[in-house]
Amino acid sequence: MTTITIRLTMAQALLRFLDQQYISVDGQETKFVHGVMGIFGHGNVTGIGEALERSAGDLIYIQGKNEQGMVHAAAAFAKQHNRNKIFACTTSIGPGALNMITAAATATVNRIPVLLLPGDNFASRQPDPVLQQLEVQGDYTISANDPFKSVSKYWDRIVRPEQLMTAAVQAMRVLTDPAETGAVTLALPQDVQAEAYDYPEAFFEKKVHYIDRRPAAPQAVERAAELVAGKKRPLLVAGGGVLYASAAAELTKFAEAFGIPVAETQAGKSALPWDHPLNVGGIGVTGTLAANVLAKQADLIIGVGTRYSDFTTASKSAFANPDVQFLNLNISAFDSAKLNGAAITGDAREALKALHDALSERGYESGYASGEVAGLKEQWDREVDRLYSAECDAGLAQTRALGVVNRTIDPSSVVVCAAGSLPGDLHRLWRAAEPKTYHMEYGFSCMGYEVSGAFGAALAEPNREVYALVGDGSYLLLHSELVTSLQEGRKMTVVLFNNHGFQCIHNLQRGHGSDGFGNEFRYREAATGKLTGSYMPIDFAAHAASLGLKAYKAETAEELEAVLQQAKGETLSTLIEVAVVPGTNSDGYESWWQVGVPEVSASGKVLSAHEEMKKRIQAAKSF
Repeated sequence: MTTITIRLTMAQALLRFLDQQYISVDGQETKFVHGVMGIFGHGNVTGIGEALERSAGDLIYIQGKNEQGMVHAAAAFAKQHNRNKIFACTTSIGPGALNMITAAATATVNRIPVLLLPGDNFASRQPDPVLQQLEVQGDYTISANDPFKSVSKYWDRIVRPEQLMTAAVQAMRVLTDPAETGAVTLALPQDVQAEAYDYPEAFFEKKVHYIDRRPAAPQAVERAAELVAGKKRPLLVAGGGVLYASAAAELTKFAEAFGIPVAETQAGKSALPWDHPLNVGGIGVTGTLAANVLAKQADLIIGVGTRYSDFTTASKSAFANPDVQFLNLNISAFDSAKLNGAAITGDAREALKALHDALSERGYESGYASGEVAGLKEQWDREVDRLYSAECDAGLAQTRALGVVNRTIDPSSVVVCAAGSLPGDLHRLWRAAEPKTYHMEYGFSCMGYEVSGAFGAALAEPNREVYALVGDGSYLLLHSELVTSLQEGRKMTVVLFNNHGFQCIHNLQRGHGSDGFGNEFRYREAATGKLTGSYMPIDFAAHAASLGLKAYKAETAEELEAVLQQAKGETLSTLIEVAVVPGTNSDGYESWWQVGVPEVSASGKVLSAHEEMKKRIQAAKSF
């Protein structure tokens, strides 16, 4: 039997293959690879660049402005689509490739699929060393793409065009596996991209990847039910896996059936509406008083789709009950084994259903006192109201500004954030009414994700308003994809909280003995030689306007509400610069975070902070 072949370059074959990848979830089939984001240079412009120009099929091409930014945008697009649609990202060799590494790590830490296609050195080694080539004298096989190994869930280098057939299949395996997904890197030597091969036609047939819901093992469910049945004060912790598995409805049914309160991680927030009687809000370092009080008293933590970061566990201090145990429902065995917990490894929705049935057969109900959860929730709701109305003689408090944004934008709008003091305020205070409206990258808390992520979310949600909530520090770090949002006609609104620097870390250092050093945007004083002069008067609105955005400023709550209303009517991306008073964020609420405090210092304040840290560490649990 004669095999029908098609002669294509490796780059052309790669695009034709990607264009035929589909995903099926619960019987709904969708195209998996939406397109390619890229910045061209030597190493990809005459390979993948030519293929995108001449033979991209139905894949769209989006021109990135910063390699890290475009990968953040691709990750946000996939996150907003519950990991069921992706973009690939292509770059030149050397610095262009290396610029993607931070964003690759961000995707992998958050279990978000992105496909990275960096250009690589010549496989032939004849133009050697080529421009931008990294030479490792002790191992000449290493290039600037090898560092991707540490941040990728799958990595390969295609040094012959026929190797693509194996590598592409393996790449799709990882990208479409909810338990294994993350960044996938295929390093593409620039000469090999342009080399031709007679590929079998079957390689380009439509491929549907079925994401079958993995059922929980009956024995694991029985063990879990026995564990829960012996507990009176269980607490559900909803992680991002709840949303990715579309399990919000099943989580709600489970909580209501057995009277179990629900706390949320950053990734899991919006799984339940904020005003649900059993939603006690964020947990851990950035958690609410209601959730953290219940966590300290809980005799069982039921983690659903969470990776248990130190912010969720408050550096393992959140769960103070000496009899506390953990039950982990997770698609990933790596995560379900954490904290030495009992594990149900499987799809979150299916695991909740199975455990619901097993507990119903036992007639289980929690042992919370009548009105206990409601009382804590009511107390917290009053605290949010207070912070949302906080007055500050020096200007607009950050918590009040957030309150204005929360009540002014439409409940269906998507808010995107990642780093600084805003994630703490948002996790504690933001009132999310609908699923998938709270888009927080807090697995890596990567400064610079906010603007790029909002662009990716806007690509994914063209019928919703998307808001990037960002501090001035993160904005300065990375805002390039604002231009791409204008180019693509995808409106986003950036609400920039100008507090003159990296105030989150400024607060952290002062809370551990420092007088404050190197974190505010101040001029250097000639007399002292230190960065302690006046604040730098940066005009962020003028900067945004120079890029072509609509731009506004607000210094009061009333002005902020007015410009938010105006921004709703804009048809292109908009920036609102909001002046907020440094240090007016929320903090505390039975939480703690372990950081390294010097054991030796010339400062008595630092030494006192070290002793306090030692006491906290001794009191925390070890797992």
